[in-house]
Amino acid sequence: MLLRIAPFLFVFLWSTGFVGAKFGLPYAEPLSFLLVRYFFVIGLMTLLALATKAPWPTDARRWFHIGVSGVLVHAFYLGGVFVAIKHGLPAGITALLVGMQPLLTAFGAGAFLGEAVTRRQWLGLALGFVGVFLVVSGKFGGPENDTPLLAMLIPAVVALLAITAGTLYQKRFCPSFDLRTGSVIQFLPTAAITAVAIFLFEDFHIEWAPQFIFALGWLVLVLSLGAISLLNLLIRSGSAVNVASLFYLTPPTTALIAWAIFGETLTGAALAGMVLAVGGVWLARKT
Repeated sequence: MLLRIAPFLFVFLWSTGFVGAKFGLPYAEPLSFLLVRYFFVIGLMTLLALATKAPWPTDARRWFHIGVSGVLVHAFYLGGVFVAIKHGLPAGITALLVGMQPLLTAFGAGAFLGEAVTRRQWLGLALGFVGVFLVVSGKFGGPENDTPLLAMLIPAVVALLAITAGTLYQKRFCPSFDLRTGSVIQFLPTAAITAVAIFLFEDFHIEWAPQFIFALGWLVLVLSLGAISLLNLLIRSGSAVNVASLFYLTPPTTALIAWAIFGETLTGAALAGMVLAVGGVWLARKT
């Protein structure tokens, strides 16, 4: 039953992460926000692992591979998403850019996992990036955004590459591990790298407003404990491309949630680009 409903539940929960980030980021610097989130997740999952006597990996290589996958999926992916949104990239557009993961995963699976990439997948890859171009050009055509375009797009692209690499890496080197202890192992190096980045680029400023506390609680309990656990479960039980294909559902879901909560809108070109992007992912998906 859990495996049947997990994909749909994961898509919804994962989509709310972009909205939760925008809701809390006015009160904290992006990496500082994430570091506090990581500390709470590490503490809660460590207590849960100890209370339930969850098994810890006995092989040092296992620790290393789980840690690397965590750094890619959490430190670089989440860091890129939060920095992009903090710099003004709308939540729906951020979701669409990183939602191109299925296209890159379909390509990377051929080189990294030995899966053949078909002509249909190549067509989907090209169509998807045309869609991304239309969405970006439609959203940033007006004068209302004074933040440089690259300052918003580069972190999102880093996030896209990181979540793609993290999914492929985890599927190849550590597809199955205990979700309780594995989460701790993933978030420990993630927190360390994020702390270094804060030392170099931020001042660790946080305003503990009610909105920030709500957003932090949502991202810790629903995203880091709920959605990430579901993602690990899906990677364990399915192929990399099939798991990645779920991400094509997050952009429209996030855009709908952002429209309902923040009033974000998309131009005609952006809507057409979203349709092309979704169509490209559908073509690239293995059947």
